Amino acid sequence: MSLRPFRNIDRKKTRVINIGDVKIGGDNPISVQSMTNTLTTDVRATINQINAIHEEGADIVRVSCPDEQSTKALKEITQNVKLPVIADIHFHYKRAIEAAENGAKCLRINPGNIGEKQKIHDVLTAAKNNDCSIRIGVNAGSLEKDILEKYKEPCPEALVESALRNIKILEDQNFFNFKVSVKSSDIFLSIAAYRQLSKAMDYPLHLGITEAGSFVSGSVKSSIGLGALLLDGIGDTIRISLSDDPVKEIKVGNEILKSLGLRNRGVKIISCPSCARQAFQVIDTVKILEEKLSHIKTPVSLSIIGCVVNGPGEAAMTDVGITGGGKGNNMLYLSGVQSKKVLTNEIIDKVVAEVEKKALELEKNNDT
Repeated sequence: MSLRPFRNIDRKKTRVINIGDVKIGGDNPISVQSMTNTLTTDVRATINQINAIHEEGADIVRVSCPDEQSTKALKEITQNVKLPVIADIHFHYKRAIEAAENGAKCLRINPGNIGEKQKIHDVLTAAKNNDCSIRIGVNAGSLEKDILEKYKEPCPEALVESALRNIKILEDQNFFNFKVSVKSSDIFLSIAAYRQLSKAMDYPLHLGITEAGSFVSGSVKSSIGLGALLLDGIGDTIRISLSDDPVKEIKVGNEILKSLGLRNRGVKIISCPSCARQAFQVIDTVKILEEKLSHIKTPVSLSIIGCVVNGPGEAAMTDVGITGGGKGNNMLYLSGVQSKKVLTNEIIDKVVAEVEKKALELEKNNDT
């Protein structure tokens, strides 16, 4: 009895590309990705961080490749992680070739920055030979000089013109295995640019509000910006750019998709903010449950409501629910139906047991 969205989002149908074994675009699930902040040359630290990102629910990961030592390190890194790796390249075409040859499944690069046509051809040849896609990454902070002079400042039209210019470079080389992003740290600029670009082409879009900030402010900005686009049906893969642990980027990204009914992974907790009516400490209970249930990947809905005003109604729509009651007698709901009373000091253990039981049940049903 998982919660269903009030409305179904009609996603724009884009072309489908592959990043390793992850399909981007079309009817495929919207993927979530992050970027490592370790030195890529520190192979063990980078592998450990990628594995932590993967455990949190990432589909793809990006790593910086500013020098030859970093691109060479990709060979060992890609052999020891489960996520397909995107190599972040900016100007030097040889770094892109090396990355493709050392296991990267996508290159984040703007073809216009590479330079002469032969260098672009060499990069695309390496990409084709190694089943490597490309992300054209346009950023308001690094627009081409002539485009910036034309528009005087970053604006939606400037970002879209830059994207279309880079798209044409690839199309002229008969290369179509790519996705596009038009990022800005400004929410309104980003939304407008993505909406314009979505109308102008049908390649898959990577969404993000770049340099969004700290955990709280960056999460809010990203939720507003990406949420508006996702509700429009725009977007095939996302990254939440936070000045924080990359694992948290995945957590926020998955929560955004879950809140819109675009992705179901793990336990979705519906909880009240707590007030004087609460029969148990809701805030502490939710924090503990989030930690104890983090290992569950199967979609399960859970409501934690401190009183009987809204509790029964919320519990009726979730797989497992707890509603606060008088004198420490709280009501447990299973599949929306009252089950038994639970003492306050038993809530954590009882809820964990019932959610784990429900997850196993749902897994078995999916297997059959």
